[in-house]
Amino acid sequence: MKIAAIQKHSLIDYPGLISCVIFTHGCNFRCWYCHNHWLVLPKSEFNPIGEHDVLSFLKSRKGWLGGVVVSGGEPTLHIDLPNFIEQIKRLGFRVKLDTNGTNPEMVRYLIDAGLVDFVAMDVKALPIAGNYTKIIGVPDVDIVELVKQTIEILKNSNIEHQFRITWPNDKSKSEINAIEHFLNGYKLHVNELTLENGILADYLT
Repeated sequence: MKIAAIQKHSLIDYPGLISCVIFTHGCNFRCWYCHNHWLVLPKSEFNPIGEHDVLSFLKSRKGWLGGVVVSGGEPTLHIDLPNFIEQIKRLGFRVKLDTNGTNPEMVRYLIDAGLVDFVAMDVKALPIAGNYTKIIGVPDVDIVELVKQTIEILKNSNIEHQFRITWPNDKSKSEINAIEHFLNGYKLHVNELTLENGILADYLT
């Protein structure tokens, strides 16, 4: 696992639980508004954190933290993610996964193996070919199909899950309405987009 950072205490990232957030390095998207460019770009500099150090920290927080959020970047890019999460679960923590939905087989495996208790999936736009590209910055023909598969896996699962989107507060909500219709009535959790210094667009010019 390429672990880039850990937020040791959070009251908002895992609904209903005090949690910590583990950030993995690397992402297959280049969303122009991304503020975590240091987690996304392959050549970005970061001080890696060893799995042993993360697990030691979690052991020291047993009884204080209720959950662990594995975020990124995109965690499902890492083939050793199941083994890492299994070690976290052995410590007694509930685990939430943040994902962009491009690795449905990994998400399915984690659910079927009982390794995740909550999945939050970012839906970048209405998932039709050509529509995602304007947000994610890479060709979306294959990606859209993977995203659709992950949506169906979550909708048919028996674990807690959430679909969310980052959206400018001054832009029409018509696309949000279209996405919610596509999701058969699921309400999107909307994160307001703020254009501050450090967005990924600044690093791609």
